[in-house]
Amino acid sequence: MPSATPKSLWLAYAGLVLTPLFWAGNAVLAKGVVDQIPPMSMSFWRWIIALAILLPFGLPGVLRQKAVIRQHWLSILALATFSVGAFNSLLYLAAVTTSAINIALINATIPIMVALLAWLLLGDRTRPLQALGIGLAIVGIATVVARGDLSVLTGLQAQPGDLIMVLAVSSWGLFSVLLRRQAVPLPPLTFLTVQIATGALVILPFYLVDVMFISGGFELTRTTAIPMMYFAIFPGILAYAFWNHGVHRIGPSKAAIFMYLTPVFASLLAGIFLGERLGPSHLVGGALILVGLVLATRSRKVN
Repeated sequence: MPSATPKSLWLAYAGLVLTPLFWAGNAVLAKGVVDQIPPMSMSFWRWIIALAILLPFGLPGVLRQKAVIRQHWLSILALATFSVGAFNSLLYLAAVTTSAINIALINATIPIMVALLAWLLLGDRTRPLQALGIGLAIVGIATVVARGDLSVLTGLQAQPGDLIMVLAVSSWGLFSVLLRRQAVPLPPLTFLTVQIATGALVILPFYLVDVMFISGGFELTRTTAIPMMYFAIFPGILAYAFWNHGVHRIGPSKAAIFMYLTPVFASLLAGIFLGERLGPSHLVGGALILVGLVLATRSRKVN
């Protein structure tokens, strides 16, 4: 890890605080506008706008790396499908039937899902403390999904959006595991540009089916254009850039701690803008998830 000046460290920490704020805003705004912008339209146009912004900067690298891209196109397709293609599409779909707070709480368990899938698929050694953390976080997710009522789980009455968010987190976990196994040797900006372009192509047929046969799309107005710009710029481009810079400057273990701020910010924003309130199941489930994340993160740092 390169040496960092006080100014660059300050910028890294500021970016790592803004990143979960942008992610929380993504969940809250998606919940707020899902009645006006269908989930597939949200997902597709978010990435098209982000790609249009990135292309002038990323295209030269893409053209220089054409041979590498052709050689690794299957890996790129798999990585783009689980990240750009599936993750946010599922998150926006979840917003139809669950709360922004639930989305953020379940989304915060991404490090746990990555650790669990790395153990299952890659055979990573799991220490007892990490296994305990994974178990507590899973119980926390179940508490949030069940809304404190065990019969919700035993009777298969969970909100569809909560279960869809579990699928979204699993999708990002698969992306993270595949990224380790099938790393593509491209510069970060070039890889991000190709990843977004490929993911948008993956979303395209689902978007077209949705527009033609299900939702009919949405009308472009000021009230729909502003959210789409937010989705593209803040949780899209800036969050990726800030997160990568923070990891580069202070390391992945310290940076991962900032992910815990996402449900905190989401709770505040959802309370202010959507009138959502924390219930006992959110507090109990959130506490279990937080403890599980801390235990799992600490156990990884001593490996």
